[in-house]
Parts: sequence; structure tokens; C-alpha cells
Amino acid sequence: MPRPSARRALLVRGLLALGVLAASTFTLLTVQPRLGLDLRGGTQIVLETPSEATSDATDRAMEVLRRRVDELGVAEPVLARSGDHRIVVELPGVQDPTEAIEVLGRTAQLRVQPVTGPGDVPTPEGDAVGLGEVVMTGEGIEDARATPNPQGVGYLVGVDFQGDAPQAWQRVTAEAACSPPGDPKRRVAFVLDGEVVSAPQVDVSTVCGTGMIGGSTSITGQFGQAEAEELALVIRSGALPVPVEVVEQRTVGPTLGAEAIEASARAAIIGVALTGLFLVFVYRLAGLVAVLALGGYAALAYAAMLAIGATLTLPGLAGFVLAIGMAVDANVLVFERSREEYARRKRLTRSVDEGFRGALSAVADSNVTTLLAAGLLFWLATGPVKGFGVTLSIGVLASLFSALVLSRVLLQLVMPLLERRPRWSGLHTLGRVRTWLTARGLTLFRRPRRWLLAAGLVVLAAVGGLLVRGLELGVEFTGGRVLEFTASSVDTGRVRAELASAGFADAVVVTSGSDGISVRTGPIDSAAAVRVGKAVDRATGGAEQLSNELIGPSLGSELRRNALIALAIAVAAQLVYLAVRFDWRLGVATVVALVTDVVVLVGAFAWLGKTADAVFLAALLTVIGYSVNDSVVVFDRVRELRRTPAPFPDVMSSAVLQTLPRTVNTGIGVLFVLAALLVLGDGSLADFSTALLIGLVAGTVSTVLTAAPVAIVLEDR
Repeated sequence: MPRPSARRALLVRGLLALGVLAASTFTLLTVQPRLGLDLRGGTQIVLETPSEATSDATDRAMEVLRRRVDELGVAEPVLARSGDHRIVVELPGVQDPTEAIEVLGRTAQLRVQPVTGPGDVPTPEGDAVGLGEVVMTGEGIEDARATPNPQGVGYLVGVDFQGDAPQAWQRVTAEAACSPPGDPKRRVAFVLDGEVVSAPQVDVSTVCGTGMIGGSTSITGQFGQAEAEELALVIRSGALPVPVEVVEQRTVGPTLGAEAIEASARAAIIGVALTGLFLVFVYRLAGLVAVLALGGYAALAYAAMLAIGATLTLPGLAGFVLAIGMAVDANVLVFERSREEYARRKRLTRSVDEGFRGALSAVADSNVTTLLAAGLLFWLATGPVKGFGVTLSIGVLASLFSALVLSRVLLQLVMPLLERRPRWSGLHTLGRVRTWLTARGLTLFRRPRRWLLAAGLVVLAAVGGLLVRGLELGVEFTGGRVLEFTASSVDTGRVRAELASAGFADAVVVTSGSDGISVRTGPIDSAAAVRVGKAVDRATGGAEQLSNELIGPSLGSELRRNALIALAIAVAAQLVYLAVRFDWRLGVATVVALVTDVVVLVGAFAWLGKTADAVFLAALLTVIGYSVNDSVVVFDRVRELRRTPAPFPDVMSSAVLQTLPRTVNTGIGVLFVLAALLVLGDGSLADFSTALLIGLVAGTVSTVLTAAPVAIVLEDR
């Protein structure tokens, strides 16, 4: 019988698990997913104000742009600030960005016009009026601000004029004051881009024929603070329009988004099914428990994304699928530790409890390193890749809950029933591979420099790819425009010829699959992009445009800089964390292996002729987290085995061999998911999977070839 304290702990964990699953189920049933433009189709435009513009000036421009977007009639548009000088505009369903860019980019026009009486122009006051000739433009307004009304409750808006505007204001108010109070003709309208933003009456104290004298006026009404501040911002926006430049534009057709969702869903189902079968085959009933916990993990992670309103993007969807495979890791660590405990104790229930305790430090450390990489993606990336960082972070946290709470509750309920039939549990033996390795008594690191020589040869081959083939940077890092099409007939020679005759001789044409065409040019405008589309259409006899992406040169250089910063911070953060948690020698060894993995992955992409884009950066940072994850598990075992008097090379060898089943089983679990994404995905999804597959193999091998030998060499010194 379990001890009372153990029963209480089981009850608490069980109630917590039920509560979280109930909340997740409720969220899944009541909240609709928020899809990014790359999944539902539409246009994203990133606008930049001049570097000398203040944050307040960008706010003014944003208010004008908000009204412009309403003018386009787009359902559920999104406008958001990005830093002090950028505004991100998302227009779902918009496939032709030309009109949108034209409307968003024109200069704001604020006008002051007298009201001529009732009419058909609606006002914020709820009526409709007619408007007279323009007497003043926004050029005449120096400032507008919201201040408390000194003569009553609420707020008023003070407006300061400049230049000839005070005289124009005096004339229009002198004429309006001749109409009686309550007459529409006693009002003066402030009109922004054809929309009346305020139409106040001229104060009763103003004399007919004399008007309001001075360089300022006040607009009074039943304004709260928020209303007054908004009106002041609108008037200032018209008075001080900020020029904006399109630095990024991305258009995705609905067909591509639907195909991406379908491919990711198929990959998730097939990958998870294969992973589940593998777990049951290796760990039997414990594996079945892990599969059930993975189901709970998927529900929890997806519900968490819905609850926080996270936008689900294509890389984010891939991150969610990938995290399912990575969630296997924590379960495998616990199962392998429980097998070791059972070999000593021969009691399933106690072995499982000790397995969770023994695996906790390795589970925590390995997931923290992945969270560091995900946090960097969220902090430094933009657009869909930022979504990958969000979903990966949520996935890691949800996988911890799945393994340490859901799996533990289920195992503690099931294992007491199997004390007399331990073979059913899957935890009764160390496994054939580990038993064989233990019986052989292998010592791997008597000559660690030989391993380092092998690692050096691999690195040289990767560097050779960079020197011989060079790494092709994506448009995100170089600036330019990429248009993707699908057509029934693809002849790259004809496409290049048509593009050259249309004036795009330098365009790069690449095919993908049997019907995909990608055209990459310099940073051309929307009109030129239309000509590119027509040229491709002529060359193929009819092509459907799937996506259209523009990155300005300034944004491209910034993204290159951010990518290097992200890599540098990732390496430094991992080094600091590992030095604190383990030992500086182990930290340095892990970072050397990490750098090796990065070089190998970049070199492999160079040899394969693939493009290093923002999605590749997401894969690279994920590989960094996964690579460190592998080394952390081994070094956690080293920390434990160093209590014995054995020489350090033998300790390292034992640690690698003892954790090998975990490494192999976790790798196979992730491999199933990545293989499904690679086979079923297309375009960036397939390249993303390719990068992670290469990184998975490199990270696993570098622990043996690089991290362990470097740690031994440093220890000897």
C-alpha cells in the first residue's frame, strides 16, 4: 500500500491533471484558432517611418493608417506597432497588394470646412451634414492636445494654429456665429481623408462677423479622457503626416495556406501514430501511458495557444508538430531511469517514483536549453518565425506537464496492478541494446583526440561546402522580392527568357517539385511584380500565384544583424547556464559541440544548394537547443557518476553508454515526425524538416565526437 503522503501527492497531481485537461477541453470547444496570413491567405505590409520620427509621430501615422485600412473594406484587419518606427498591417483575404500599398502610402489630408446645413456626410455626433469649401488644411495646425475642462466635467481638446490659419479660423467662425445656437450652420467640421472626425458648434460668446480671435481654440463636448486624447491624436495626425516606406510585403494565396494546414495535419497524425507505435513496442504498457499523456499534451499545448490568442503560422504549426516528437524525450528519460531503478529494487511502484526523481534534473536542464532558443526566436524574429518561437515555448512547457504530471499519475495508478506481471510494464529490463553494451564493457574515450580528429574532418567538409558552393541567403537577409507560382507546365528556360524580355534579366528562377516555380528579383515595386507575374503566365500557359514577398534592403540588413545576434546570444546563454549548472569545462565542451553542429548544418545547406531564410534560422536555433539537450543528458549522468573513483574518461564512457538508449529512442520519436513533415510537406516546410533532420543527427553524433572528448581534454589539463 502507498504511504499516506504518497497517496496525498497522487491525489493532488490527479486533481491538477483533471483540472488542466478540463480547462483545455473547454478552451478547445469555445475558442476559434487565430490563423496567420500564411495559413489563411492575405497580405502583410510592414511600413517604416523615418529614423528621426518620434514614437508619437509613429502613433499619428498609425491612426491615419487605421482609417485607410477601413477604407479598403477588409474584414478583421490588424494594425500593430513594431518598435518605434515600424507599423505592421495585416489584410486577410487581400491578394493584390497594389491598391493597399497605394492607399496606405498616400499623404494624410486634414481639412477644416464650414457646415452648410443638413446633408449626407455622417458625423461622430450621430447626424449627417453638408460641407462647404475648404478654409484650412492640416498644414495650419501646429498642435492638438487633450486637457481637463476647467469650466466643467470631462475633457476638451485644445488646438493651436500656425501661419495664416488663425485668420482663416477667425473668418469661418465669424460667419458661423451669425447662425443661431443649434443650427447646423453654426458648426465647423474637422475632416480627415473625407471623414468628419469632429463638428463642434461655435461658442455662443462668439460675435457674428467678428469670429474667434487668436492662435488657438478649444473643442468642447461630452468627452472622456480617452475620447479627447483620440480626437487630439487624429487632428495632430492630419497636421503632421509622417512619410512611410514599405520595407516588407508578403502575400500568400489561400490555396497555399490550405495545403500547408493539410500537410501539417497529415504529418502530425502519421508522425505521432508512428511515434506512439514505437513507444508501445519498446516500453509496452508504460509506452501506452506515454501515448495517452502525449494526447493530453497535444490538447493542452493547443488550448494554451488558443487561450493566449497566439497567431498560428506555418512555422508555428511545424513547431507544434515538432514539439510533439520532442515531448517524447521527457517520458523516455523517466522510463530509462525507472528501468535502472527496477534492476536494483525489483519493485515497479518504487522504481517509477525513483525514476521520476532521478530524471528530474536532466528533464529540467534539457528543456531549459530549448526554452532559451525559443525565447530568442520570440525576441529577435519577426512574422511567422516569431510564431514558431511562441509555439515551441508552449510546447516545451506543456511537454513538461505531460511527462511530470499526466504520465506520473497514470503510471502510479497502473504500476501497482503489475507488480506480479512486471514484463507487461516494459520497465522490467534495461533493454537489449544497453544490456549488450554493458556486457561488452566498452571504453570509448581512452584516446579522445581521435574522436576530435574525426569531428574536425566533418567540420572541414562542411566548411568546404561554404567555400566551394557558398551559402545562398534568403530574401529576408538580402532584400528583394520572391514570387511563387504553380503551373501545369514548367520550363525554366522559357520562364527566364520571358522574364528577360520583360526587363528582368537578373531574376533567379528555381523550380520546386513538378509544378512549382519561384522567381527572385531585386526590391522591385508592385507594378513590376505584376509584370513578372504576366511573364511567368505567358511562359507556362497559365500560372497561379501562391505568394508574393518583398523585403526592403534596410530590413534585410537588420534581419542579418539580428540573426547573428541571436546566434551569439544563444551560444553565450547556453555557456553561462551550463557553467552554472555543471562545470565550466562541461559548459565549454557543450558549446564547442554546439558550434560544430551549427557549422555542419550551414555547410550541409550549402552543399545541398538550399536557401538559408528566416525559417532556416528558426531550425538552426532549434538545433542549438536540441544539441545542448543531448549533451546535458550525458553530462547530468557524468555529474552523478563522478562520485565514483573511476578515471574521468571511463566515467564519460559509462555516461554515454548508459544514456544511449534514451538518445536513440528520443531520436527515433522525433525522426518519425520530421520524416512525415519532409515527405508530406512542401517548400519551406520541407526545408525546415531537412534542416532539423541534419541537426538531429549532427547533435546526436557531436555529443560523442566533440562534447565528450573536449571535456576529457579540458579535464586532463
